[in-house]
Amino acid sequence: MEDLLTELIFTYGYIILFVWCILEGEMALIMAGLLVHKGEMNLEMAIFIAGLGAFAGDQIYFYIGRYFKKYITKKLKKQRRKFAVAHILLKKFGWPIIFIQRYMYGLRTVIPMSIGITRYSGKKFAFINLLSAWCWAAITIVATWLLGEHIWGVLQFAAKHWYFALPIVITFGASIIYAFRRIEHNIYHKNRRSKNEI
Repeated sequence: MEDLLTELIFTYGYIILFVWCILEGEMALIMAGLLVHKGEMNLEMAIFIAGLGAFAGDQIYFYIGRYFKKYITKKLKKQRRKFAVAHILLKKFGWPIIFIQRYMYGLRTVIPMSIGITRYSGKKFAFINLLSAWCWAAITIVATWLLGEHIWGVLQFAAKHWYFALPIVITFGASIIYAFRRIEHNIYHKNRRSKNEI
């Protein structure tokens, strides 16, 4: 099994990384960083490919927003508040929100779509998005590569003592989700209050 996994990584590693970064984010970069640490991936190539994958993913969401506005507003009714928050953030902070949206849990797919719905320049979005994607990939992969030994140790401990590690992971994940939802809630309601005061 280990030989098969190693063979797949050597043969299709960069393709897997590219596709994974289109669909998801941090886990792909962490795995890439660990493989770089083990010498099974090249650092510069991993950053380049991961950045392209993240860039492609956000470009897809941007153009879904641009060309399928009616469809997404109909299908994503439950996400209406997230779209409202994304518009508020774009209006308040401008282009930097494109740069940092990768770090915003719950809004990472909504922000590119909501920007696509507006008249924001597609070329400007693509340029900022590409720089953001490469920076994001570099920061995460390099950090994982440098801390590889410690991360492997934690993973091995978690595998052996899953009953101890699992509650910690769940609590940590739940805390992050709760924190971002509170931030989203506060931004949305603060904007509504300020509109009502006008």
